[in-house]
Amino acid sequence: MSGVDGSVRANGRKAIFITGAASGMGLETARLFAGEGWFVGGVDVNEAGLTRLKEELGADNCLVQRLDVTDREAYRAALDAFAACTDGKLDLLYNNAGIGRGGPFADQPWDDVLAVVQVNFIGVLTGIHLAIPLLKATPGSLCFTTSSSSATYGMPMIAVYSATKHAVKGLTEALAIELKPYGVRVADVLPALIDTPILPKGAAASAPKAGVFRAIPPREVAETVWEAYHSDTLHWYVPRELVRLDHMATLEPERTRDEMAAGKLFATIDAEVAAATPIPIGATAG
Repeated sequence: MSGVDGSVRANGRKAIFITGAASGMGLETARLFAGEGWFVGGVDVNEAGLTRLKEELGADNCLVQRLDVTDREAYRAALDAFAACTDGKLDLLYNNAGIGRGGPFADQPWDDVLAVVQVNFIGVLTGIHLAIPLLKATPGSLCFTTSSSSATYGMPMIAVYSATKHAVKGLTEALAIELKPYGVRVADVLPALIDTPILPKGAAASAPKAGVFRAIPPREVAETVWEAYHSDTLHWYVPRELVRLDHMATLEPERTRDEMAAGKLFATIDAEVAAATPIPIGATAG
């Protein structure tokens, strides 16, 4: 609902702030949480997508703002505007914005390398650092970030992207301990091949129809975010069978390297999943 001054208000509803909200996993998460009665803060550099999001959710149910997550002061202003709508509360911060620029590392333009680091990791650091006071002020809050299947083992041709996602995973683990005394939970999602605009054109269509690296609709990640809010699990794998790769990469890094170099890794993981017992919800690598 809107206040007497015409500004939008959460009016006691739970509130989620989503970066990269204009498409893909962020958009589906905004839709799901709004459908559950939450107030949605959505930011992105895609202004047309944000306009469509506002029209879909309704102006009384969201605050959408253009934001480049690499701009710290703009990020601060966006969070301040959101907090003004929610009386200073933030139930769930979803650090989802990311870019993918790949190719052989030796051939990558240096500007592309830095852009991936700035958006995928520095943007996450910035958002969390600025949002911690809001998270601390909100009982049961969750700081949630999109990592990647490439955070299980470094993936060739997306080396820098993979490195940023490893960094996100490590940050998640450290902050889960640091923020626990304040009642703030910290977790991440490690998606495999999700059918979103970040993928190269045609990648989803050419993906396997079955197996761990099949193309998965972004709605499944949104449902994982919802499940994570109601849980204390640290790492979430989409699909859940992906935890097998994390196990293998942790316990057998040389084997993982050699199978990946030979182009056999994904088939190996699928075979191990088929032969293994079912993976429990929230399973994590040891």
